[in-house]
Amino acid sequence: MSRINVMQPWLGQDEAEALAAVIASGWVAQGPRVAEFEAAFAEQQQAAHAVAVSSCTTGLHLALVVCGVKAGDDVVVPSFSFIATANAATYLGARPVFCDVDPETGNVTAETVAAALTPATTAVVVVDQGGVPVDLAPIRALCDPLGVVVVEDAACGAGSTYAGAPVGAGAEIAVWSFHPRKLLTTGEGGMVTTSRADWAEHARRLREHAMSVSAADRHASVLAPQEEYAEVGFNYRMTDLQAAVGLVQLGKLDAMVSRRRELAAGYAKAITEIEGLRLVADPPGGTTNFQSCWLEVSGEFPLSREELMAHLAEADISARRGIMAAHRQPAYVGRDTGDVPLPATERLTDNTLILPLHHQLSESEHSRVVEALSAAGRRR
Repeated sequence: MSRINVMQPWLGQDEAEALAAVIASGWVAQGPRVAEFEAAFAEQQQAAHAVAVSSCTTGLHLALVVCGVKAGDDVVVPSFSFIATANAATYLGARPVFCDVDPETGNVTAETVAAALTPATTAVVVVDQGGVPVDLAPIRALCDPLGVVVVEDAACGAGSTYAGAPVGAGAEIAVWSFHPRKLLTTGEGGMVTTSRADWAEHARRLREHAMSVSAADRHASVLAPQEEYAEVGFNYRMTDLQAAVGLVQLGKLDAMVSRRRELAAGYAKAITEIEGLRLVADPPGGTTNFQSCWLEVSGEFPLSREELMAHLAEADISARRGIMAAHRQPAYVGRDTGDVPLPATERLTDNTLILPLHHQLSESEHSRVVEALSAAGRRR
């Protein structure tokens, strides 16, 4: 038997040819392909503005900067998320205040956010966890009148929908990841989308050391204009090499989502026959891209989460533990991150795992995973 990977990017000849064309052009840094990718991604996500960056983490940092978060502020974030969600606030000297999540979706809700708000809160970061769309409208209804900015961490969200539109379309500012674990990949890379032209312009400037003249404009000029640096910026640029791959990947997005939802439906059908397992599903009002196809193991199942992962590994099937609880990580243990109870976060972190799911997963491989889960369920 060959190993079944939990995730595998869908890359091929089209991406190789796009890279070759960029290399032949002689322009490999941030340039025309990045601008083209930004425009195409903004159109796909129904966003007014898109700013390409070097990663989702740098995008989160920029998003918090442009929306005015500063040292000493509180930023409400889910603990049930990759640690970068909390780190972005920490970079600014703000305090990440952890809130709990809905035990069914793994996403924050208006109620869990409200429990963590403080007089010092200036922003809330909500996450489309594993591609499951967050219920954004009630959260904005809570936060907007308070002057609290809602930042959507849509790292996993490309191809998911909310209220009949792409996730992120209803956000004032959202951030995306193109890491190889995501549906769309550029190797590393990210995007900031926003409805506000001033925030987009500020993010564009900050990603290039806050230069008054972009690198592309300087390099395109025979006699380059003199640049100035009015504030401290960052080097958060995407390259044209990455953007060329991103443009090809964007054209594959619909096919990726369709295939992943088909495979997830097959898992769901099989799992309904296995007592003690629950597969993540579409929430009311949205559809998930199944970026992560996570499974909750309850006490009715004969094996623990760790035992089930070992059982799958014996069949050469790679699974991963579910989303981390950031408040348990050494970087945040002992820090002041608020005192909101996080029972759903801890339950999901302790009892979920991520099943293999990617575009190239074959029917025979899918069947092997289903049979391994069924065999585990019979071990009573």
